Amino acid sequence: MNGDLLKVIEEKMPSFSKGQKLIASYILAHYDKAAYLTASKLGAIVGVSESTVVRFANELGYDGYPAFQHSLREIIRNRLTSFQRIEVTNNLIGDGNVLDKVLLSDAEKIRRTMEEIDHASFEAAIDRIITAKNIYIIGVRSSSSLAGFLNFNFRMIFDNVKFVQTTSGSEMFEQIMRIEEGDVMIAISFPRYSKRIINAVEYARSRNANVVALTDSKLSPIAQFANQLLIAQSDMASFVDSLVAPLSIINAMVVAVSRKKQDELTERLRILEEVWDRYDVYDKKPH
Repeated sequence: MNGDLLKVIEEKMPSFSKGQKLIASYILAHYDKAAYLTASKLGAIVGVSESTVVRFANELGYDGYPAFQHSLREIIRNRLTSFQRIEVTNNLIGDGNVLDKVLLSDAEKIRRTMEEIDHASFEAAIDRIITAKNIYIIGVRSSSSLAGFLNFNFRMIFDNVKFVQTTSGSEMFEQIMRIEEGDVMIAISFPRYSKRIINAVEYARSRNANVVALTDSKLSPIAQFANQLLIAQSDMASFVDSLVAPLSIINAMVVAVSRKKQDELTERLRILEEVWDRYDVYDKKPH
């Protein structure tokens, strides 16, 4: 069923019992959370018994709740096409104020990310980055904008940053072929996951490089290769994913690194300001 599951739930809504309608409504509004809840927890949240949740899965044609949960996770992680994403998102947002709903949704993703992120992994990643021989930054497709932002800021701090361009698989490997122990690869990937970045992190680990993975789930295909796993909540905002939470983590990485290298960074920025002034880079007229 997979990609059509949410649509099926919506279509079958009138035939559900009162308790099943509560389950269905919660799943349609919070499918990203529901995919990782046990039947007991989901029942407690919506106010029904665990057995009602199991019967709900049976009603949809599944042998049990785990099979239903697996299908829901597949939808979230990688199965929805761009067209299906638009349909699902339209159903979730409804006809209300789009701006308010998207902003509130993004705020909720940041809140959940803050509650669930592994702080020890974050600190370990910062320590590895600061002591790295070379820092490789890679992000593919929609994640490339995040990688570019991180690259821009890290270049203000480090001389050893390598921004991996990923227009083709062969070009990518030409850029990372010398990665080795002592180097760090920061890999950024959110659904729909690109095979190129999966290959890149697998190669980096095979070369004994340290991999910092910024992604949306422990089930992400790059998570298994991570030395430090940073999970940011990301779900659909129309046909693309919201990248607000991962961007906040990147901001935190930049701040954490700059604090640890404050003296060196202060001198670098002083020199840069002189260069920018000399060549009139920024508009300094009062506005």
